Amino acid sequence: MKGIIFQGRPVADAQTFALLPAYLQDFLRAQNGVVAYFGGLHIRGCCQTPAWHNLGAAWNGEQAFWKLYRRVQPTDIPFAQDCVGNQFLLRGDAVLFLDTETGEVADLEVDFKHFLFGIEKFPLDALGMEPLRTFQHQGGVLAPGQLLSVYPPVCIQSATQEPTLKPLPGLERLAYLAAFYAQIKDLPDGQRLQFAPKA
Repeated sequence: MKGIIFQGRPVADAQTFALLPAYLQDFLRAQNGVVAYFGGLHIRGCCQTPAWHNLGAAWNGEQAFWKLYRRVQPTDIPFAQDCVGNQFLLRGDAVLFLDTETGEVADLEVDFKHFLFGIEKFPLDALGMEPLRTFQHQGGVLAPGQLLSVYPPVCIQSATQEPTLKPLPGLERLAYLAAFYAQIKDLPDGQRLQFAPKA
């Protein structure tokens, strides 16, 4: 992987590690999670700290994705995320994509090995890195533990407003996305919205 800005320390959460499939254990044994592509991809590790890197908390903690998003199952492993906080989940051997604004889940039709192969070959497309590339061209830099806030949210069409991009602490960004999803999840497509600007 290129553009590595963070590597996790050796595995420190044996309980979570023991629940993982062998191929993910092998990856985390070699490097216990990583932030690569200058923040374009974050693969979580089995650790206690830093909190934003903690796979066990993302999977089974108070703010676990399956507790917040109706289409995520308790057995789905939220092993990674992109630069804006969308999640990559393992369901069996399949890699799924969770859009954290809308709660939509899509099967990427690849396994973990081919997911890594795809992002190595086509990182910009595979990771949806256009917002990060724009942010970088504006002189911005994402630090480890940060995610990129996009306002207005991507799922809302705005004919007049250019998206505003800014870095936020990752856990704060994920909390905002979950709260946004909770407010719109039962609205029909095309519903007009009016809401106060947030992160």
